[in-house]
Amino acid sequence: QVQLVESGGGTVQPGGSLRLSCAASGFILDNYAIGWFRRAPGKEREGISCISNHDGRTQYAESGKGRFTISRGNDKNTVYLQMNSLKPEDTAVYYCAARDGFLGMGLTGRDYPYWGQGTQVTVSS
Repeated sequence: QVQLVESGGGTVQPGGSLRLSCAASGFILDNYAIGWFRRAPGKEREGISCISNHDGRTQYAESGKGRFTISRGNDKNTVYLQMNSLKPEDTAVYYCAARDGFLGMGLTGRDYPYWGQGTQVTVSS
C-alpha cells in the first residue's frame, strides 16, 4: 500500500523556521518526483516546490523562492522542505505528493496521484 506521511508542522513566530518531512511506505520515494503543496483557509491549493527523481532538479513557486529548500534524505525514502523566514501568509496545511519519476516534476497538483494527509503550519506572533 502506497502511503506518504508528512511531519514537522507546528506554530512558529514570523521569521522563524520549520523543516517538514515526507516519508514513504510501500514504495521507494527515490523513484518518484515529489511535490510539496499547501492549502490555506479559503484559498486554492498551491504548488510550493518539487524535486525530480533522477537528477535532483528542483523548482519553486515565487512564494517560496529564496526561503524554502526542498531536498532528499540519504535514506532514499524521505523528502524535506526547509522553510525559513516564515511569514503569516505561509500559514496553511502542507502536503507532499508523489508521481512516477519518468513523468517528470511539476507544481500542478492534479498530476500527482499519491498524497499524504497533511501537516499544519501556523505562523503567528
